[in-house]
Amino acid sequence: KSLDGIDVVVSHHMMRSKSHSDVMSQLARRIWSNGKRHPQQRWLSASSLVSTAAANNNRTSPTTEQSPRTAVSLVSSITARTRCFRNNNINNYQCPNKPIGNHVRFYSSTPCQQLGMKDEYGVMDDSGETFVYDGDFVLENGQVLSQAQLRYQTYGELNAEKDNAIVICHALTGNASLHSWWGGLLGPGLAFDTSKYFVICCNILGSCYGSTGPMSIDPTTGKQYGVDFPDISVKDTVRLQLLMMQQDLQLSSIKCVIGGSFGGMQTLEYAVQGGSSTKGNFFDSGGKPYVRSVVPIACGAAHTAWQIAISEVQRQSIYKDPNWKTNPVEATDGLNVARQFGMISYRTPQGYISKFDRRMQQTKGDADQATPTSALYGSSAQWQVKSYLEYQGEKFLSRFDPVTYVKMTEQMDSHDIARGRGASTDDILGQIEIPALVMGIDSDVLYPLKEQEHIAEHLPNGSLKVIHGDDGHDGFLLEQDQVGNHIIEFMKQNH
Repeated sequence: KSLDGIDVVVSHHMMRSKSHSDVMSQLARRIWSNGKRHPQQRWLSASSLVSTAAANNNRTSPTTEQSPRTAVSLVSSITARTRCFRNNNINNYQCPNKPIGNHVRFYSSTPCQQLGMKDEYGVMDDSGETFVYDGDFVLENGQVLSQAQLRYQTYGELNAEKDNAIVICHALTGNASLHSWWGGLLGPGLAFDTSKYFVICCNILGSCYGSTGPMSIDPTTGKQYGVDFPDISVKDTVRLQLLMMQQDLQLSSIKCVIGGSFGGMQTLEYAVQGGSSTKGNFFDSGGKPYVRSVVPIACGAAHTAWQIAISEVQRQSIYKDPNWKTNPVEATDGLNVARQFGMISYRTPQGYISKFDRRMQQTKGDADQATPTSALYGSSAQWQVKSYLEYQGEKFLSRFDPVTYVKMTEQMDSHDIARGRGASTDDILGQIEIPALVMGIDSDVLYPLKEQEHIAEHLPNGSLKVIHGDDGHDGFLLEQDQVGNHIIEFMKQNH
């Protein structure tokens, strides 16, 4: 059966087997030979799969010979079509091993750690399929995007009724490659159960991962949009996605929409546009709400002054870059600082203290001498936390540009489900009748828990679950076990 991404279950016996490399070679050849090529999509090589499996098994000493027939089992919907790895090499991933009974599941996504703290994203690219809107897409502010396009990826299979789809919305710097940032939730038996659901993830309009954005060519002028790219609202992004679901994928309805942070804002917009009989614009063939349930995580009903201020400081750091006025796309020093500031707001004081405290980066001289020679304070002090932030800022430049970052943060600031609809967010939330699971993080300083409490309180069919941990706002990406368990339970209750 077809499923995007590879999900291999290796038996406990195989972990002790001298023949595990032979078994994985057979498995890889089977996956390779049964696959169907998809246009413009790179395949994962059999040798890469084998070498990755062997590397993960190196920590286990072989003891007894086991039968290859009992060594490997495939998940029922294992795939050969690995379009999710286009432009990537699976060997670049650090794959955590998660026990499942007597088995170990090797995930091809969700990296373990980068320098300092756990990283929320894996390797990022613009892979996927493309929806192009036929004609001029009129934005909320009256501006027009000609031939607006969205990049998306799908996992699992659409059923005959076309009603088993779940939509996953990504955050500010995410992409359509769900496996790269929420891979621990994707697969058979997991929250995004690909043996049951047709899972869709769409790149935000205005982003730089395949959807129309500032780096795209304006078909009306033949030139790059750049800073002249129109102001996009969260409403615009969600409306275009809903049109894609109807026109391109031809879904009869959407079972559930799930997202965190900026993805949570989109999820609430889905709830208004597709989950309200009075305020909605999208309905199924029977006149019922097109969206049947939602799970907004770590967001509010509108972007507050606190969140706008944090976005504005990041934009100001980009504006102050000398290149912004003459060649905005080269304002990378400003973007570097903006990302560093963002990385602070996404975490917590306790998280930073626990990971770095007041420790210094150890130099070669320090390692060779009993008494450290590096500065203990002042401008020459090499704090570990400084090194971590510099690393994150520099790393970000390889996958984002300053103009897109400015436009995307402005789009986040547009979030307000009451604008043009009612007197208050309370009023609009009260008209969303579909089931909703709201999740908040107890350590989130960027989108405090009280905002999710407010949403759940005013949704007629809403409930609240709290994610516990010291990861702050990024807990929605990093606390995948907690998030996944709550989603699974909610989906069972609203089957």
